[in-house]
Amino acid sequence: MLRAAGVGLGDEVVVPAFGNVEVAEAVAMAGALPVFADIDPVTYCLDPAAVEVAVTSRTAAVVAVHRFGRPADIARLHEVGRRHELLVLQQGESEVPYDEVAQRRERAAYLDAKLRGVRTPDGGDGHTYQQYVVRVPGNGRPDRDAFARAVRARGVEVRVPVKTPVHRLPEFRRCVSLPETERAADETLALPVDAALTKRDMQRIVGACNALGGLLQPAF
Repeated sequence: MLRAAGVGLGDEVVVPAFGNVEVAEAVAMAGALPVFADIDPVTYCLDPAAVEVAVTSRTAAVVAVHRFGRPADIARLHEVGRRHELLVLQQGESEVPYDEVAQRRERAAYLDAKLRGVRTPDGGDGHTYQQYVVRVPGNGRPDRDAFARAVRARGVEVRVPVKTPVHRLPEFRRCVSLPETERAADETLALPVDAALTKRDMQRIVGACNALGGLLQPAF
């Protein structure tokens, strides 16, 4: 899509660093330079205000990535695009089957109501809960990783959704300030919400998390 739009050598393309490396790789393959902008801490998608700050005279496009089943703010990104005459592209995720969305939302609502000691996701804007991503309070990555190990030891499969932001990878390393991206990479943890989970499974998830969540205190 970038090549078809004429994006290439000498151009810059604004992309998120919180997520998979494939978007930045696609920009580089088109001959352009990926420029990283910060994310909205609620949606984990590109923050339109941060995108506007990242725009230069060489910026040709923006690639918004929808994250965890929550869509990016495309309307505001298109406004930025119109002001600066930029192409705005979207990359979706592998979609949850339609008949599973209601079940995932039901399980997410159960976790919203029962979990203690972690910050649950905001369910606005048609969230399909491809992943149910919580924030673990405390001192960032060490506490999040310890929490994850302890929950796994209780039989609950959890995963760190983004282990290393793209701007920290050797091939795309940039000296850029992305505080929300860094914080999200250090604090987030994805809990299961698959449609196949039984009520007992959900109770086990809540029990494992709640036994630990109250032990962690926000850093001062």
